[in-house]
Amino acid sequence: MKFASAFCILYFGTLLLIGLSTPGGYYNSYMEKLNFIDWLRSSLLHGSKALLGLFGFETNVEGLYILRAKHGVAVRMVYQCIGYGVMSFWGAFVFANTAKISKKIKWILGGWLLIWCINVIRVSLLLAAINNKWSMPIRIDHHTLFNIAAYTLILIMIYFFDRSQFRLFSKPDKLTDI
Repeated sequence: MKFASAFCILYFGTLLLIGLSTPGGYYNSYMEKLNFIDWLRSSLLHGSKALLGLFGFETNVEGLYILRAKHGVAVRMVYQCIGYGVMSFWGAFVFANTAKISKKIKWILGGWLLIWCINVIRVSLLLAAINNKWSMPIRIDHHTLFNIAAYTLILIMIYFFDRSQFRLFSKPDKLTDI
C-alpha cells in the first residue's frame, strides 16, 4: 500500500505539476517556479551534448526541447522522453521500504542519477544514429529500449538495496547465551 501511494504521489503529482505549469488550460505562475521537469529536460539535453562532445560530435541545444547535430538532424525531447515514470517507480520503491531517511535519500538520488545517465546515453546514441544513418539491429522503438534498460537497472538496484537491508537486520547481537 505504501508503494502504491508513493508512486501515485510521485507520478501523478508530476503530471499535475506539468499541467499546472504549462501555459494554457489551468496554468498557474507559482507552479511554474516549481517545475523541475524543465530543469530535468535541460540537464538531459546538456548532458547528451557534453557526452557527444567527448566523442567529437558537435551539437547545439535549441530552446527547451531540441538537441541538434551541427549541420545535421535534431531530436526533440518531449515529456514522454524525460523518464519521470521510471524515476517515480524507483523513488516509490525505496520510500516504501524500511530504512533510515538518510539511507532512503541516498538510494533514491543515486538511482535517479543512474536512470538519468542511461537516458543521456540513449539520447546521445539516438542523435548519433539518426545523424549517421545507422540502422537499428532490432526494430524496437528507442523509448521501449530505454524502458527495458531502466527497469533492468531498477531490478539490479532493488537487489542491492534489499541486500543492504538484509545485512542491516542480520547482524548478530552482542549478547550470547550461556
